Amino acid sequence: MGGCSKAAVVLVGEAAPGVTWGGPGDTEGRMPMWLGQNVETKASVWAQRAEPLLIIAALAFLGAYAWPIIDPAISDETKSLCASVVWLTWALFVVDYGTRLFIAKDRWAFVRRNALELATVVLPMFRPLRLVRLLVVLEYVQRRAMSVRIKAGTYLATGGALLVFVGGLAITDAERGHPDALIANVGDGWWWAFVSMTTVGYGDMYPVTTTGRLVATVLMLAGIAVLGSVTGMVASWVLEQVKATNDDHERAS
Repeated sequence: MGGCSKAAVVLVGEAAPGVTWGGPGDTEGRMPMWLGQNVETKASVWAQRAEPLLIIAALAFLGAYAWPIIDPAISDETKSLCASVVWLTWALFVVDYGTRLFIAKDRWAFVRRNALELATVVLPMFRPLRLVRLLVVLEYVQRRAMSVRIKAGTYLATGGALLVFVGGLAITDAERGHPDALIANVGDGWWWAFVSMTTVGYGDMYPVTTTGRLVATVLMLAGIAVLGSVTGMVASWVLEQVKATNDDHERAS
């Protein structure tokens, strides 16, 4: 019985470093110690154990989501496989969200802070919203960077590229097949996503469906945020260089 209980907690099993069995109130040693720890420790341990799986799930989701859009001529079997992967990754994110909600000290506050993530879990038919799951990849990249400026630059570069890539996929998925659509293939979608995110907006292509316009709204707002952040970073760097030059002149005089 004890062995079955231990095996059930696969993400925080006894082989995981820093996790011991026999938490408070567990006289038979069947409960991992982290379950008896405070809320912050529980959340930290869960995040450490779940993060690699969520990264893999997010990338698998991106591949399964992108393939049928990039190559609509793939076989029905391949499309079914991609759909299965999308649903499997959805299930993994449901488990992650449910676990973090269970661990949270203030669950209503957790729901309010993660409202968009809850929408992607509860309403999986909203395909563009599912792309929010890829934020886990950006969070991972940001945490692995060193200085604040490198973190911000890495986050913006990765985020900008990801926005163009998934924005082009989402708009193509929404527009393809509509009789009045101007975005007919993924190449058109990526071109539209790039000019929209950079706020250039030539007007040669634009969405005609409701879902496409929703995607366009999100992408344009994200593009404004990215460009504003880049401008702020460049301005900060210029000011630092000017200050360093002035300090050198003062020391020399």
